[in-house]
Amino acid sequence: MPSYPIPSRHRSGPRRRSLLTGAAGAAGAVLLSGCSDSTSTEDADERPSAAGRLRARGARDSGELLGRYDAVLAAHPALAARLDPLRAEVKRHQAAFAEGQTAPPSPSASASAPSSPAPSPSVPGDEKAAVRDLAKAERDLAGQRASDLLDAPAELARLLASVAAAGAAHAYLLTEGAK
Repeated sequence: MPSYPIPSRHRSGPRRRSLLTGAAGAAGAVLLSGCSDSTSTEDADERPSAAGRLRARGARDSGELLGRYDAVLAAHPALAARLDPLRAEVKRHQAAFAEGQTAPPSPSASASAPSSPAPSPSVPGDEKAAVRDLAKAERDLAGQRASDLLDAPAELARLLASVAAAGAAHAYLLTEGAK
């Protein structure tokens, strides 16, 4: 029986995508985010616009989460000592996503936006419920970011994984403190 040569592009071990789909939660994604990415020219042509969209969405989502923190802090100022460090991290996440954007938003995009600020999210009157809602928002966003990193280029995947893990940690801290 003839012996067939091993293809030159043979990868040992599982591919990044199959590892990430099996990872449980954002913590597993952090460990796997450093895996090498495909280098096909077809992918490289599509990545700048896809990466730009992911960065813009990451900045927008972090801004919305920052708005949630602000709304909870406005409704429950006694939570400031507990929430301020987490809010500061969310603000850094927003800056990290915005930093990587190649072009600032176009003037026409801001002209079409409403002139009034976005309405602040509703905040429950009970502090524990407000913190629980904030933890749910952190958890949901961390899950979305963990899903997004599957299609992101390597550098952006590392950022998404890091921010997703931080969001999962925030959700844990908010949930554990509410008990």
